[in-house]
This record gives sequence, C-alpha cells and structure tokens, in this order.
Amino acid sequence: MIVSSAAQIESSAPGWINSLMDTLGAPGAGIAIALENLFPPLPSEVILPLAGFASSTGRMDLLAALVWTTIGSVVGALALYGVGALLGRDRTVAIAARIPLLKVSDIERTEAWFAKHGPKAVFFGRMIPIFRSLISVPAGVERMPLPLFLALTTLGSAIWNTVFVLAGYALGENWESVSGYVSTYSKAVLVAALLAVLGFVAVRLRKAGTGARRR
Repeated sequence: MIVSSAAQIESSAPGWINSLMDTLGAPGAGIAIALENLFPPLPSEVILPLAGFASSTGRMDLLAALVWTTIGSVVGALALYGVGALLGRDRTVAIAARIPLLKVSDIERTEAWFAKHGPKAVFFGRMIPIFRSLISVPAGVERMPLPLFLALTTLGSAIWNTVFVLAGYALGENWESVSGYVSTYSKAVLVAALLAVLGFVAVRLRKAGTGARRR
C-alpha cells in the first residue's frame, strides 16, 4: 500500500491535531491553538505551520485558518486571564506547579516581565514562546482592563499566527523546517527575556536597599 506524501509528512504531528483538522477543518486548528494556550507544552510551532500546509493542499481555506487560529488564541488567553482573575496569584501558581512540563519559574519570569512592561508585555508577549500563553495569568491577577487585554491579545496573536501559518503554506511539504527556526528563535528570546528579568530584579533590590538605608 502506498502512503501519500502528505500523510507521511503529517505523521510527525500529534495524532489528535491531525484528527481535529481532518474532522473540523479550520475550526479544528482554532481548537488546537486554544488548547495550546491553556497547556503551553503543546506545540504551537507544529500546529500553525501544519494548518498552513493543510491550506496549501486545499484541506482548509487559508483565510479561515488565519481567522480561526487567532480566535483560538484569544479564547485560550481569555480562559487563562479568567483563571488569574478568579483564583489570584498564589492559587494559580499552586495549580500550575502540578501540571507536567510547566515550570513555576516560567510563571515567575512572566510576572516580572508583566510588572515591568504592563500592557506592552501582553502585546509582545504573544510573540514570545512560553510567555505567549502565561502572560495572560498576571494580566488577570492584576485585573487589566478586559477590552485592552482583548485588543492587545488579538493583535499580537494575529501577527504571530499569520507568520507561522503563512510559513507552513509557503513551505508546503517542508513545513516541518519551521520548527528548527522556532527553536533557535525561542532560545535567543528566552535568554534575552531572562536577562531582562534579572536586570529588573536587580534594580528593584537596589532600590529596596537604598530605601532601607535611608530609613
């Protein structure tokens, strides 16, 4: 039996992602991205290019893929915003500590980044691996105005999703190569974010020490 080229290529993607897209089309891609927001270890760098590849083969409309993945991003982000707003910081972190592959240190770095950058963190955070999901939690804890949160989340998500869906569309059967670029980008951005957070903490500690000496 001859296996089609598309089937061979998609075999590396998690089966449930393929099932959602095969069954529901573009809305299935949106659901997958919503779940990726709720569970950051899920592979957005696989879901988005795969949706683009599916569009290139005619399995779903390209515009529909862009719209539905952005809707999925917003829905997932809104859910995490609600968790942060309803549970507060301590209970949210306690729950996150029990989720496999999710590190409390990632949440703490995201919180520090949000404290430093505020609304900008929500917009740019949507384009930074790990932060893109977790940034919704401190926004909810701090009760960031919901219209502003939704506007920044929608815009940031639309940019991120469009880049990777179009990459998968353009690369066609080579869509998996996007993951290599994402891995390099992720490492560079996470190192830069970590350095920025450490600098922020150092400044806060210095100010706290100066205040204590004055008293």
